[in-house]
Amino acid sequence: MWTKEIFGTDVYHLVSAFIIYSVLGWLVESVYMSFCNHKITNRGFGKGPFCPIYGFGAVVGYLLLRPLEADVFKLYLAGAVTATVFEFLVGKLMLRLFGEVWWDYNDKPCNYKGIICLESTVAWGFYAVVIILFLHSRVMAFIDRWSFSFGSKICCLVLMAVTVDYIIRLMDIFHIDIREQKDKLVDRYEEFKAR
Repeated sequence: MWTKEIFGTDVYHLVSAFIIYSVLGWLVESVYMSFCNHKITNRGFGKGPFCPIYGFGAVVGYLLLRPLEADVFKLYLAGAVTATVFEFLVGKLMLRLFGEVWWDYNDKPCNYKGIICLESTVAWGFYAVVIILFLHSRVMAFIDRWSFSFGSKICCLVLMAVTVDYIIRLMDIFHIDIREQKDKLVDRYEEFKAR
């Protein structure tokens, strides 16, 4: 699985880059919001330093926008538009699933329903240029510093930790008591065993 190629890059490098960009996105977002809020702010969904929207955005953005790297203006525009569309779609999905969006641009000028705004669109274009022209090659070089065996184990551990973190957070959001669920499963098992 790890060696299968997608758009000329193996799954191992894509997953590793996804993890790195998710952590970097969390870091940039948390520092920025901590500065804006004048207090330490965790911008992740769970407890850990991980924002998958940045990981998906950076990796998919790189795969889609890489052909434009020779024309910085087109790269900037395409990055700004695609990231804004992605942010809008994720925001609408969150509204449908959770009844809320975990960011709010209502106080920003030129916003649409608080989900997207001009300020972020401008920033997404710059992020696309930075990622494709400067950052991605360094991320790949960092990934290649580690052996495949070690790197793939780290990827699995990080993804398992994030999965557990997110499951706990989702259970909290949907008011699911793990002890109550465990008791129900035990009762069902006992009923099944008694048959």
